[in-house]
Amino acid sequence: MVNGSSRSGYGSQPRAGTGGGSRSGRGSTPSDEGSSGPVFELLVVFVAVFVVQGVTEILGIMVGLFVLAPPLTTNPWTIISSVYAHGGLGHLVSNSLALIIFGWPVARATTRLRFHTFFAVTGAVAGVSQIVLTDVAASLPFIAVTPTEGVIGASGAVFALFGYLVASNRLSASLASFVDVPRWLSILVFLGLATAVTIATGAPGVALLAHFTGFFVGLLAGRARVLHVGSQTGSKRSV
Repeated sequence: MVNGSSRSGYGSQPRAGTGGGSRSGRGSTPSDEGSSGPVFELLVVFVAVFVVQGVTEILGIMVGLFVLAPPLTTNPWTIISSVYAHGGLGHLVSNSLALIIFGWPVARATTRLRFHTFFAVTGAVAGVSQIVLTDVAASLPFIAVTPTEGVIGASGAVFALFGYLVASNRLSASLASFVDVPRWLSILVFLGLATAVTIATGAPGVALLAHFTGFFVGLLAGRARVLHVGSQTGSKRSV
């Protein structure tokens, strides 16, 4: 997800065993329902939207169809449509590769509906945060911040998938079960981690607040394991 001042874009999970030593695995698992299907579907949507973007640019019509720009009430559909659009071929390729890396393990642990909902919601929240927070910061005295003109891209949602993986993997889940960490401390650690990751991935024109928000929301969601689906035996899968 990239800061839109230039109108460019945003910048194997094994199968779960059955409990109690039983070898019978009745019922479908999240892997059976979702697998890598949602990731492939998103890649198809990315390419289709990119083609539409090119056509509208050539024809000079519907310029604001995909760019999320203030005020948000002018073109409210862009809160969602901007998540699936990109500012160039390189931007499309980089986000697609990141989606495959971070999205595939998450898709294996959840259902298709939950995966797509998570992607759309976190991407929308990330984009809106970039617009709103920079606008608020620019209105404050002694803060040299330029309001964001527009944002576009899926990296806010991709960062959310990354954060989800970090907070919900087997190691993190094991540590959380053995160490009783206060909620305030977990949030503080997540804030520090999100800040570090955001700074490490920063570049000119990148919507840093969108990346930060996406990763932080993903961390919180991963800690709560909101995407994990239990099997009929009541077990849950870790990514």
